[in-house]
Order: sequence, then structure tokens, then C-alpha cells
Amino acid sequence: MIADWLTSAGLGVLKPVLAALLLPPVPFLALALAGAWFARARPRTGRACVLLACAGVWWSCCIGAAEWVERTCLAEPVPLDAAQRAQLKARAASGERLAIVVLGGGMNGKAVEYGEADLGDPSLARLRYGVWLARQTGIPLAASGGRGWTATDMSVPAEAARMAEIAQAEFGTPLRWVEATSRDTHENAANTVSLLQAAGVREILLVTHGNHMPRALREFRAAAGAAASAASSVPIAVVAATMGQAYPVSTPLLQWMPSGDGLRHMHAVLHEVLAAVGDRR
Repeated sequence: MIADWLTSAGLGVLKPVLAALLLPPVPFLALALAGAWFARARPRTGRACVLLACAGVWWSCCIGAAEWVERTCLAEPVPLDAAQRAQLKARAASGERLAIVVLGGGMNGKAVEYGEADLGDPSLARLRYGVWLARQTGIPLAASGGRGWTATDMSVPAEAARMAEIAQAEFGTPLRWVEATSRDTHENAANTVSLLQAAGVREILLVTHGNHMPRALREFRAAAGAAASAASSVPIAVVAATMGQAYPVSTPLLQWMPSGDGLRHMHAVLHEVLAAVGDRR
């Protein structure tokens, strides 16, 4: 896998840079610049490049397009339903060693209103669902996330550490395990599986956004298999606890009009499509 190769080569810091260059709007800006370059010598080619670039920018900013790409290109597991949650609650009550693992989704810098660094919106949404699921089932919580490859300010706390603070102070639910050294999904999986295997956990309920879930499941199941082989034991089971699949409410016309929400959703979806292609290389 390309991402893992970059990490093993000590070039993990390049992964966010490469993603930024390959995801909208950069490719379409490059196409527009190519059109300007061709405008005098090959005017038809230049016009075609500019028109395609404009269409690409429009498409990449539409909520409807992001939803279509997500549905078409990512095999996302459905969320847990009420019956499944009831079964999990009964299993936890009977003493089975289960754990809910909430994956970090990014940190913001210092929030002046709080006087400290804060969780990004994806992280906060995942934590909220993880806490809710823990209350529904009685299963203990874990959080996974360090400072990420783009972190430069070491005064900003590790993501999982901030999640633990917010879970306790704002949701009244302590985390039992905190994995605060990972920089990406691959390390989330390896470090968390190692931590929970040592604690005797036999099944993980993995909490992350639907578009991130296929990649997260691949990484966690691979890590569980590798850890089991090393210890000559049965792998920890990993079950999807999908969340965050809802899109903003809008009219059919507005779904195909450019918007900031559309660009954010498309960026997240194409990031996962790109990662899936890289995993197959």
C-alpha cells in the first residue's frame, strides 16, 4: 500500500501534502492553467480544458455529487440498529469483553473561547456517538488519535487525550482506554489493537464516519490478524459502528448547486476513494 510505504520510508509527513494536491480543487485549477497555456497555440484544446475545469469545480462542490460518489464508490456498512444494540447490551451484561473504539477525526488549534485546543467537528461527532452508544449498551469506551502528521505545535494535546477530557467533563462518561500516539488510521489500528488485546478485549465496536469506515475496518482487521498471529491467539473481532452518513437537508436544486458543505463532503469522500485505490497498489 502506498500510504504504508511512505510511512515505512519515513515520509509519512508527505501523505497530507499528496492528498491535498490530488483532491479538488487543485486538479481542476491545474487543468484551467493548462487551458490558459494552450489558449494561443491550440485554442480549441485550451477552451476545452477551461470548460472541463469549470465543470469539475462545480461538480466537486455539489452535495448531490458527493452523495452519489459516496454511494457508488464506497461500500459503507449500515449503522447498528436497535435490535443489535440490545444484543450488545445483553452480551456486555453477561461479562463479554467488548470495547467501543472512537477514532479521532482531526484537531483544531487553540479555541479562544475555551482557552485551549479543541476537537474538530468530525472528532466531536464521533465522540458524541461513541458516548451515546456506550450508554445504550454498557460497553466501555476507548479513543484513538495522536497529533497527526501535520502537527507542528507540540503544546496542542493529543487528540485522544482531548477526547477523554471532553467525554468526562462535558458528557459525564470517562474513557477506559486512551491511545494517544497514532498519526493516521494505520497506526490507530496497530496501537489500539495492541492496547486492547493486552486488556483482554475480544471484540471492538469501531466508531467512525461512514465514508472512513471501509478503510478503518481493513486496517483494524489486518492489525487484529497480525497481533493474533504474533501471540498465537484468536484475532479480536472488529464490528462497524457506523455514524455520520447524513447529508444536509436541501432541495433537489440546491443539492446540485456549489456550496462549502458540498466541497467538504466531496473532499472527505474522494479522500477515502483515493485511499482505497492506493491500498490496492
